[in-house]
Amino acid sequence: MLTDIVDVLATPGDFQPLSMADDGLSLVAADGRSFPINESGYVTIAGAEGLRYQGDDAEMISAREAFLSRGHYATFVEAVTAAVHDALDDAGVDDDASPVLLEVGAGTGYYLSHSLDSIPGSTGVGIDVSLPAASILAHCHPRVGAVVADAWAQLPLKDNSVDVIAVAFAPRNASEFARVLKPGGQVVVLTDVPGHLLELREPLGITDVEEGKLERLIDQASSHLTPIAEPEIIEFPMTLDQQSIAAQIGMSPSARHIHPDVLGRRIAALPDHMTVTARAAILRFAARSEEN
Repeated sequence: MLTDIVDVLATPGDFQPLSMADDGLSLVAADGRSFPINESGYVTIAGAEGLRYQGDDAEMISAREAFLSRGHYATFVEAVTAAVHDALDDAGVDDDASPVLLEVGAGTGYYLSHSLDSIPGSTGVGIDVSLPAASILAHCHPRVGAVVADAWAQLPLKDNSVDVIAVAFAPRNASEFARVLKPGGQVVVLTDVPGHLLELREPLGITDVEEGKLERLIDQASSHLTPIAEPEIIEFPMTLDQQSIAAQIGMSPSARHIHPDVLGRRIAALPDHMTVTARAAILRFAARSEEN
């Protein structure tokens, strides 16, 4: 709920602390700025320029819910949660502490809610720019607060306010991650790598993940974040029926580049069930200090 995370939220730009209005219908800053709480339970916090992107539409979010609810990515979610635990251990966070977990590009809260379940007392901040996603995110777990914000802009969070940041197949804003992490905090990134969904790419006309992606990701973050371990490759087979394949493609950017009729014909031409490779990497980063 937003009441659980309001203490770490701040206005973009000048990072004024926010508090809950007396009527519980908005978050307010000391200078009078007000951010209404949507009836679905999320709050939109954007600077003067507003939100530059709309994010995933309702159809893509529905596809994501359909695919993830079947457990096809359970291995990925377990890996992210394990990495979050490792990050908290590295930071010396006590088992009886109340760490703040942030997921950027949280979608419907699939990964975040799993981590919260495994860490009693933790609180989750879920950020996504998609309104349909936020409507679900706000109710994915009793200890999640859902915020609509632009991941590429300044995050609506106080400096040094978050213990662990998780990013699963979503945008990464290295400078802002470094700003909001507590000392000793870490960023956990799950990103696809070449070979992911390999068996679907040729028959559906989807391009593969570019070679050298991990090296570029590390290099692009290097001014603000430094890797603390070698990337861990996670690979496993999924048995997908045509419905699951349609949902997987429907929740991805590929859905925007292939006409639905064309995609439907290509999926219908596939076998009733296929073994498809899931392949991604887990990386962990710490904020770069003057010493490193």
